[in-house]
Amino acid sequence: MKLWGGRFEKATDAQANDFQSSIRFDRRMYRQDILGSMAHAEMLGRQGIIPEEDSRRIVEALGGILEDIEAGKVEFLVDAEDIHMNIEKILTDRIGEAGKRLHTGRSRNDQVALDVRMYTKDAIGEIKALLAELVETLIKLAEANLNTVMPGYTHLQKAQPITFAHHLMAYVNMFLRDMDRLGDCYERTDVMPLGSGALAGTTYPLDREFVAEKLGFSAITMNSLDGVSDRDFALETMFDCSVIMTHLSRFCEELILWSSNEFRFVTMDDAYSTGSSIMPQKKNPDFAELIRGKTGRVYGDLTALLTVMKGLPLAYNKDMQEDKEALFDAIDTVKLCLPVFTRMVDTMKINGENMYRGANGGFTNATDVADYLVKHGLPFREAHAVVGHMVLVAEKKGVGIDGLSLEELKECSPLIGEDIYGEISLETCVNGRTVVGGPAPSAVAKSIAAAKETLEKLK
Repeated sequence: MKLWGGRFEKATDAQANDFQSSIRFDRRMYRQDILGSMAHAEMLGRQGIIPEEDSRRIVEALGGILEDIEAGKVEFLVDAEDIHMNIEKILTDRIGEAGKRLHTGRSRNDQVALDVRMYTKDAIGEIKALLAELVETLIKLAEANLNTVMPGYTHLQKAQPITFAHHLMAYVNMFLRDMDRLGDCYERTDVMPLGSGALAGTTYPLDREFVAEKLGFSAITMNSLDGVSDRDFALETMFDCSVIMTHLSRFCEELILWSSNEFRFVTMDDAYSTGSSIMPQKKNPDFAELIRGKTGRVYGDLTALLTVMKGLPLAYNKDMQEDKEALFDAIDTVKLCLPVFTRMVDTMKINGENMYRGANGGFTNATDVADYLVKHGLPFREAHAVVGHMVLVAEKKGVGIDGLSLEELKECSPLIGEDIYGEISLETCVNGRTVVGGPAPSAVAKSIAAAKETLEKLK
């Protein structure tokens, strides 16, 4: 008979029972469930709600069950529905009547809310650690490429010269924000719901603060309805996962472009490339493509749970069983992608000469010519028009601005002198942008130092 089957005259239909069973996916929360039950049992004994001897036996038996599960000695049953009922059944089978006292003063509703929060807290810590490793890798790569000039783009059209270090640090800042967001999310997840009961708390004198402290929570929920029905923390975690995947996907898109024959800015390591079954010459950036593809999967997880939650009345509804698969998949996908991406970036070859050649074309120094004219007294809007015409002249001749003769440049503006060529070299264009957050090596070095400080605070 089901642990809840006292008022039923008939067993659940076998197919329906399999349909509503969640042990296939919530079994991964066995550790959180057991630790939560151990804290609850200890509190029940301390409060005199159950005999202290029963409390001690429950805690001891649960510890043994945990060891047996991790040793692969426990087989979970679909008929027991979920991880919570499975463990309670195993406990009762082992110690009898004492095990039946464990569920005093709690419901599966607050029990599962506790387990999911504990699991999510653990996952947030793991993802932050993976992000920290990625940030450290990108910073190391940036430090090695402070003077590696490359083209910066808008609309995927060459815009102005920057450095590869500057480009990398843009992603460092994104991933640092991801860590910061996860830290905020952790604070809202770190609230203990056990004691909310099914929806209305309990008449037993529970010591919720003791359980919270025992389990490492910093606070307890202050409304029993909200305690069992809140999944904001799961949605927020999945949103954070989605933003992380956005950043990974954008970077992957660039790596895919950069590793193409048209760019040749980077060469992916053989360990992070694949070949073609028919074209012998191919070296495909499949891992970057797959990470880009998995981004949509995580978006789908978030959308799925948002849709589940949007129409639910308070408090708990069976619909909420659908929270776990989506949450687990989003977490698993991010944890799968981050280390692969980190190693892929760490092992790729940087083709600095090709980056420099790329920056040398496409009139990336045009803005600097306009700035040159402004410094010589021409209003910027007039300077913009002059340089636009200059680009047109150079384009027709098939050269860059610095490929025009001094006479040709003076025809565009008499303000131009012989010093123009030095003023618009790629090195001058990059090194002169020392404004905070700019691409000059000196500015990027400061950005790296600031990022290192931020990283240490966020770890």
